[in-house]
Amino acid sequence: MTSVAVVLADGCEEIEALTPVDVLRRLGAEVTMVGLAGLKIQGAHGIELTADTTLSAALADYDCVVFPGGSTGAENLRASDELMALMQARQAAGQWNAAMCAAPLAFARYGLLDGRRYTCYPGVEKAIGQTNPTAVFSPAITVVDEAGHLVTSRGPATALAFAFKIAQVLGIATTTMQDEMLYTYLKQEI
Repeated sequence: MTSVAVVLADGCEEIEALTPVDVLRRLGAEVTMVGLAGLKIQGAHGIELTADTTLSAALADYDCVVFPGGSTGAENLRASDELMALMQARQAAGQWNAAMCAAPLAFARYGLLDGRRYTCYPGVEKAIGQTNPTAVFSPAITVVDEAGHLVTSRGPATALAFAFKIAQVLGIATTTMQDEMLYTYLKQEI
């Protein structure tokens, strides 16, 4: 079974945290919510989230590790040296990692974006460019860098596209679920 960890830090965007959990579970993936500093996480908009477990070296065991954004949440992820070491090891092992909104800032500090294509919340690319001048920004809704095993996305409104793209890179068929969740309909209306 495909396994995914969503790492939650205080100040995370709740929609960006829970959408991948919801979509990937609907698609049959085993999804674990991992608290960066504990089991209780205070979201950016006052919604308390409860993680399944806390950060550990077990991140190496997941097919993909996902970072939701939110400026405070992203800064908390970015500041963790323990998380940085775990994520650098994942990338060196060729494992998939995903971040959206402001969370690519953490990937930039960790060196995961060196020479890689990515997207992020508008304006965040300026800070990423200062940290990683070789990173290549794209304004696309989602960006997959196959060589770096990275999936990135823009912000709250792109959370469904992000979740489905993660599923697709992990080899999970999404067409039926996109229809059932009316995502296909939404794409036609935009």
